[in-house]
Amino acid sequence: MIIVPIKEGENIERALKKFKRKFEKTGAVRELRARKNFEKPSVIKRMAHQKAIYVQHLRLQEEQ
Repeated sequence: MIIVPIKEGENIERALKKFKRKFEKTGAVRELRARKNFEKPSVIKRMAHQKAIYVQHLRLQEEQ
């Protein structure tokens, strides 16, 4: 459960902003979207491998 302490006289919009930030950090929405469609473990591994290659390529370009 997410608890956002509000100080006396604090704006409700500011508290809402804090709540949204905390909620996003939990990763609940990301996990729901991931669970919505099943992906085979081999597909997940392939995507992770492709991402690693892409990141490595970007880092090599930065060095040059």
